[in-house]
Amino acid sequence: MTDIRPFELAVPEATLSEIRARVAGYPWHEMPDDGGWDYGTNLDYLQALCAYWVERFDWRAQEAAINRFDHFIAPVEGIDLHFIHEKGSGPAPLPLLISHGWPGSVVEFLDIIEPLAHPERFGGRAEDAFDVIAPSLPGFAFSGRPPRPYGPRKMAALFARLMTEVLGYEGYLAQGGDWGGAITTWLGFEHTPACRAIHINILTMRAADGPQGPEEQAWAERFAREQIMQEGYRTQQATKPQTLSYAMMDSPVGTAAWILEKFHGWSAIEGDDPESAHDRDRMLANIMVYIVTRSFNTASWIYYGRREEGGRLLSPEGRRVEVPTACAIFPKEMLSWPPRSYVERLYNVQRWTEMPRGGHFAALEEPELLIEDIRAFARGLR
Repeated sequence: MTDIRPFELAVPEATLSEIRARVAGYPWHEMPDDGGWDYGTNLDYLQALCAYWVERFDWRAQEAAINRFDHFIAPVEGIDLHFIHEKGSGPAPLPLLISHGWPGSVVEFLDIIEPLAHPERFGGRAEDAFDVIAPSLPGFAFSGRPPRPYGPRKMAALFARLMTEVLGYEGYLAQGGDWGGAITTWLGFEHTPACRAIHINILTMRAADGPQGPEEQAWAERFAREQIMQEGYRTQQATKPQTLSYAMMDSPVGTAAWILEKFHGWSAIEGDDPESAHDRDRMLANIMVYIVTRSFNTASWIYYGRREEGGRLLSPEGRRVEVPTACAIFPKEMLSWPPRSYVERLYNVQRWTEMPRGGHFAALEEPELLIEDIRAFARGLR
């Protein structure tokens, strides 16, 4: 019997006081008045957010929101994996593994776990219920650190063991965005038949035969242009994450700036306001999870691990994910989706939903759209 133990988040008051003091005492420096967000996280916005962080942000309220679900720790291949396990309503809830990415955490899922597990509480049907399992990725937040950088393929192997050997599920559905989309892909590629189907809201993988035809070629060229200004953080974390971590582990404001840039640049915002797409307290709660767990360093390792695993290529032989796959395409996703013809060489696409709005952080930005798409896909699997 695997040693599963309960977990509850309880950050010491001394830790919170130290963080507030470091934020309050940050030595602000000059930036160009007309820089906006072009050079990185905007100075005026970050200063205002930090003032709120020090004076008004209620971590204990966010901690209570996290703790309202059942949390557990279980050792898998020597790593203590943290996971939320919310058992669903009705006689036969479908097991659903949801995986976050970077710079996310299980905080992303706080508004979707209950509706997925208990749809009847939100005007839905109990027969659509899921057993929701939401792990913290190895090296992230409340999970233990791996012995060296792991990429999404290795993390998928750990999550497969969590679902079958630790929790005893014979079959399950996997869902993910960002790195969770890559982990979910590997679950569907290498861990069947237990992983029965997958739902992704990002396309991270690449086909061995590359783009074919003018439409796919145009997408590939556009994608390359779009990513020019996104490559800095990704290259740093994939090559020298340790160097970056010395600054980030020392500075709560630095960590906030590094993460906030992504909430601004990857979301369907109005103007330049991240809070037009995201709740301020929820963004700060996600940032705080990295800080209070001192996990910024090991969370960034996943980029290094993916590079060692072979990058974005799914299969040199041209094999694809054969389990039923649902694709949820949010229009402001920063990794723009290729044409469906390309995706179908990677996945057995059974559902293709072009969303009316939303960006990269789907569970935070458009939880209702994401929930309904997962439910609709799962109805054909029950």
